[in-house]
Amino acid sequence: MIAYLEGTLKGIYDERLTLLVGGIGYDVLIPAFVMSEIRRLKKQDEELNLYISFHQTERQPKPVLVGFRHELDREFFELFITVEDIGPMAAIKALTKPIREIARHIEEKDVKSLRRLKGIGERKADKIVATLKGRVAKYALMPETAVAAPVAEDFVKEVEQVLVAQLGHKLIEARRMIEDAMKRNPRISSSEELFEEVYRGQKQ
Repeated sequence: MIAYLEGTLKGIYDERLTLLVGGIGYDVLIPAFVMSEIRRLKKQDEELNLYISFHQTERQPKPVLVGFRHELDREFFELFITVEDIGPMAAIKALTKPIREIARHIEEKDVKSLRRLKGIGERKADKIVATLKGRVAKYALMPETAVAAPVAEDFVKEVEQVLVAQLGHKLIEARRMIEDAMKRNPRISSSEELFEEVYRGQKQ
């Protein structure tokens, strides 16, 4: 089982990154709030260390590595996936806010705020509170880290960069395309969805 990795950051994608460790490239899935911090602090070919939550089952024989910058974040993640119907993949998408905020929502039975997490509806929010209330107060007391850029800004900047640097659009044109796409569909939450909406707009 892999619990910790330290190596060179070789690539950053929507929900994962590639970490080169001892000549081997590991694909590590990264929750949105962690990815926001990594994008802000790290660049390709810089050193990066991650605490790893390792998952492999008979139903999911391919190993899944989920990475975190801090050990307490990993601990919370492993508690979070004990909630019925929330597996590692659902948890990765749901954790769009810092752990301390999510833990506070749970301790305060703030179902409305939990429902704002990606993929968490009313039923799952109720289950989260029922399963974890009283068990996550420690995480609600975590110190506030430096304010991270909103997750939304990360993928918007990524799409803008690709449109300009790789696809040859002018910066003003790229920004207009993105702005139009976001107006048509304000619920866009990843670069893939944004590219799809930009493409749809160009076909009209």
